Amino acid sequence: MFEPHHYLKLPAMVSARCYIGTVDGEPVCHIAVGSAVRGKSCEARGCRLVVMPEWQGAGVGMRFLNAVCQLQLDGEGRLPGRKVTTIFHTSHPGLCAALRRDPKWRQVSAALHGVNRKKSGLTLQNSREMAGDPKGVGSGGAAHGGHFRAVQGFRYYGQAAV
Repeated sequence: MFEPHHYLKLPAMVSARCYIGTVDGEPVCHIAVGSAVRGKSCEARGCRLVVMPEWQGAGVGMRFLNAVCQLQLDGEGRLPGRKVTTIFHTSHPGLCAALRRDPKWRQVSAALHGVNRKKSGLTLQNSREMAGDPKGVGSGGAAHGGHFRAVQGFRYYGQAAV
């Protein structure tokens, strides 16, 4: 239902918990939340926020995003019992501006140009070789990135950030 309204056409996030926001029983927004592990630390990773076109600009997207991220911070979200911050990346200029204005969020990164797919492709090739596929037969030229869009990253700190 939400996929046609998302600008990226990618497979579903592995092991994600999906949340749907409703107004009077009508589905109006969606976000998937996975986990991002960096060494010994872990946090939630929000992805693919979609607000149905007829609800865009009404403020439900930010309220929904904040509510889902607060669940993660309270330990009631994707990683039950673990109180974690949430990272979220977007290239939507209006959403970036709204996140910068909201005191519950801090901007943590900005890539204002595209990335090179070659490095990602080499990493995937090395992984295949380590898994016993020496020629990378299953590669099919797969790689991530290279979409040439500005992406900005934010972290949700909730009320503590206010």
